[in-house]
Amino acid sequence: MNRNVNINGTPIGNTAPLLLIAGPCVLENEKDALIIAEKLLEHCRDAGMNFIFKGSFDKANRTSVHSKRGLGLQDGLRILAKVKEQLGVAVTTDIHECSQAQPASEVVDVLQIPAFLCRQTDLLVAAANTNAVVNVKKGQFLSPQEMEHVVAKLREASCRDIILTERGTFFGYNRLVNDFIGVGDMMNIGPPVCFDVTHSTQLPGAGKNTTAGRPDRGFLLAKAATAAGVDALFLECHPDPTSAASDASTMQPLEKMQEIISTCASIRNAIQNLTITEGLS
Repeated sequence: MNRNVNINGTPIGNTAPLLLIAGPCVLENEKDALIIAEKLLEHCRDAGMNFIFKGSFDKANRTSVHSKRGLGLQDGLRILAKVKEQLGVAVTTDIHECSQAQPASEVVDVLQIPAFLCRQTDLLVAAANTNAVVNVKKGQFLSPQEMEHVVAKLREASCRDIILTERGTFFGYNRLVNDFIGVGDMMNIGPPVCFDVTHSTQLPGAGKNTTAGRPDRGFLLAKAATAAGVDALFLECHPDPTSAASDASTMQPLEKMQEIISTCASIRNAIQNLTITEGLS
């Protein structure tokens, strides 16, 4: 089965190079966004990996009402437009309300639907009614097979360019697990599948007024997911994770991204070369 989508000239699918969707959790300022995007683009080009820059203009599901949420729609989209224009890369952001879909789609190439909102029909339809690719994160509370209903809603709203993202499943309190059998089942639904490394390392609600995490296991999960055959990896990174405005407990240091990117690109190349060899035998 071919799982292929074209994102404004950037392909994603099982016959394309591995795609990296990466950036800070929440956009903090234009300077840092450009520094992060430029460094990630450099590493991806060196490794032969495709790249989409990710940054949120708002984080509406923070643990505490006092947590920093972001720059807001207008300033966030301005920064994403600057990254897109200056570096020539596709960009993505998440939306939380139907009213955000259209203005965001005028800048970004991919609209991301957060996991907690993946069953919200009106939000899915609003995203589908734009020209953007729609990436839906699987809810921590859903089985992989239930994502078929999400895909059906989008397709009935005339959206054909869809990505599904695995980001861990609740396993009791304060713990997520990744079911790689389920990842395989989600691949069978049809759209390309992305693996969210960062949020799979979360320990939801385990911190004091924050979400805790195990970022030290991010590289392990990235390698495992790539070997399993996913089409993209989602990673949040920051020059100084301890000072990040959001998800500081799960971020990868920007300086570690080169190793993660090059290693996962090598795993992907080995898998694709093996597939070609098997097809010729």
